[in-house]
Amino acid sequence: MVKTKTILLIGAFILTLCVCSSREKDRDAALAESPKASPAAVVKSPQAVSDDVSESRQNAITRAVAKVSPAVVGINVVQIQRVVEGSPFDDPFFRMFFQPREYTQKVKGLGSGFLISSTGYVLTNEHVVHEASQIVVTTTDGKQVEAALAGSDYLTDVALLKIQGADFPFIPLGNSDGLLIGEWAIALGNPFGLFDVNSKPTVTVGVISATGMNFQGELRIEGRSYDDMIQTDAAINGGNSGGPLVNSQGECIGINAFIISGSNYEKTSIGIGFAIPIGRIKKILPDLKAFGRINRPTWTGIEARALRENEARRLGISIRDGVTVERLRDGGPAKRAGLRIGDVVVAVNQNPIHSLDDFQKCGELFDPAATEEVQLTFFRNGRLYEARLVPN
Repeated sequence: MVKTKTILLIGAFILTLCVCSSREKDRDAALAESPKASPAAVVKSPQAVSDDVSESRQNAITRAVAKVSPAVVGINVVQIQRVVEGSPFDDPFFRMFFQPREYTQKVKGLGSGFLISSTGYVLTNEHVVHEASQIVVTTTDGKQVEAALAGSDYLTDVALLKIQGADFPFIPLGNSDGLLIGEWAIALGNPFGLFDVNSKPTVTVGVISATGMNFQGELRIEGRSYDDMIQTDAAINGGNSGGPLVNSQGECIGINAFIISGSNYEKTSIGIGFAIPIGRIKKILPDLKAFGRINRPTWTGIEARALRENEARRLGISIRDGVTVERLRDGGPAKRAGLRIGDVVVAVNQNPIHSLDDFQKCGELFDPAATEEVQLTFFRNGRLYEARLVPN
């Protein structure tokens, strides 16, 4: 009996030891998983804390900016501008003897641009490099290189430059057809020449405010075609012209072109800026590269351009009174009908022409299978003339 009790006591003692040991293991395991178990697990190194903070500052905008910034360039130009001083007399009789004086002068200008290929092609606005005698591009590594004008189109306000070199960073061209109102928009460029301070672009951020903005009538600017424009509230200031408007994926969706300002200083942003959609630009890039201009064939044999302000003043007409004949194809219907270079076409089939866009939207002029005559009304030496163009 005593022996039996002893055996039971020893068994109970062993069982107690096993239970205690199991509980200690469970407690140790729980402590190991607890954040209080090891001070070394919760006290991060300064470097780890810095990495966490840095990661928290990264977002789609900063990543897109880091991606595209190296491809943005500043553009400085020397332009040859024609100046027309009007007659000091307002009387028609005296104007016969005191003709307006015209002369040229060199003017410095600046703008923005961006690389679109590793081989050195740069996109910008035509008005940034219009009639420039010298174009200098500054890259983000501080290098200044002279650029050649590879192609330009006054109507769409797009110019293509070329700089020598290879392996340039560039911005991929995105899609402007499916933009969402309210999605992020990032404008980069050289406002007020700040690129010259540290060779880095200025970044402003906003949203896509509207799409499909067409500037007609009085809103038409200097005879250019600003149709289907992208509106953004990302700040665009003087010097931003020609810079890229990109999305949060780091793709170019447009070229910043102009703003509407409510201040006396017309180059200051109030949050109403406009960019040429990249979809429109992609359509004309092949022609700019291949021919240096947009190949808009017309059976009439006329190559026209927008009427310039100084020409309009000299002729005593409005800048919106027509387009100027710039070239005539030998043997073409227009030349056979007696038109000359410098004539100002004011109407086609009695429909007024107010801009180059109006002229180029005249289907009867650009139909290669045209069989009908076209009546042109044009202005020469202060008089209106009419001519009938007959297809070959």
